[in-house]
Order: sequence, then structure tokens, then C-alpha cells
Amino acid sequence: MTAATVQLAAVDQYAATSVTTAGFALGLALLGVEHWRWYKTGGGGAAAAAGGGSSRDPKDLIPFWFGVSFGILMVACPAGFLGTAADFLRWGGNSAGGVLMSWMTGQDATTVASNSAPALDGYGATVVTALVLALWWQRKAVAKVAKGKWKKGVLSGVLLCISTGTAAIVARTVVGGTNDLGKFLFDTVTTGALA
Repeated sequence: MTAATVQLAAVDQYAATSVTTAGFALGLALLGVEHWRWYKTGGGGAAAAAGGGSSRDPKDLIPFWFGVSFGILMVACPAGFLGTAADFLRWGGNSAGGVLMSWMTGQDATTVASNSAPALDGYGATVVTALVLALWWQRKAVAKVAKGKWKKGVLSGVLLCISTGTAAIVARTVVGGTNDLGKFLFDTVTTGALA
């Protein structure tokens, strides 16, 4: 084995554009646990605490689902910081899930899909850039609980964003909707009329 081969293996290890069955299982577990916690505790919202019971207010899931959508958009960035961060999260999720899967079941993880989401176009990239800047500037104004839910959602979105089945429909909807929103906003600003 030559030094060049070792270097390429190390690069490929971090450029995990694919999701394994173990990484997908981890993302699915995060999705399930967050919804189970919301179902059992009423989401932890003010209505649940005030009423003494569980209100299960759907608004309590917004930070998590916003994170899922953001994770999908990260995967849709083919390069740059967000794409690199998505690859790193996938590598970590695949690795951690692989260790757990092997330990619990004795089976090795296999690749689920090698491509994940359609890429953002220039208009969608404009929306994502504005979104990242807004999140950065407002980071201190967001409650710690919401940040935690958002981070879990990001990891879940990155791991569940694959190119087959229901996940593909969700990814196409999120990425396509972001591209369409960017085009609509650009056209509205440049022409001065609602398109």
C-alpha cells in the first residue's frame, strides 16, 4: 500500500456522500425519539406546563423540523462549508451507527444511496446564504432547548436525506421549494412586482 493510497482512503473517509444503513438507522432513531418525547411530554410547551397535562402542541416540533429541513439543504450544497459539514456529519453518523449496529446485531452496514438531494441553484443558494446569516446573527436570541432540538433535526435531516423513497420526495420538496422561493424573491425585488 503506497502513501498516495493511504491519503486517498483518508480523504474518502471524510467525504462520505453516501449514507449507510447504520447512519440511516441513527437518523431514524433521532426522528422517532424526538417525536416520542413530544408525544409523551406534550412537547414541553407552556400549554403543557400550565394545564398540568400534555397538550402536544405541534409548534413545539418546529425547531426540530426546521433543523431537518436545514440538514437537507446542507446535503444539497455540493461544496462549500455546508456541504463539507454535511459530509462530516454523515461520516460521523455512519461510523457511530456502524459501531452500534455491529455491536448489537453482528451485521455490517451497507450503503443505502450514494446520491442524496438535488443541488441548489443560484436562487436557492441565495436563500440558504441569507438563512445562515440570519441564524448566525440571531443565535443568542434562541432558547437553549430550541437550539438542541434544531441540532438534532440537522443531524437527522443529513442522515435521512437519501435519493430513494419518501426521503427523496421530502428532499426534492425542500430543495425545489427553496430554489423556487429564491427565484420568486429575486424576480420580485428586481421587477418590483409580485410574479
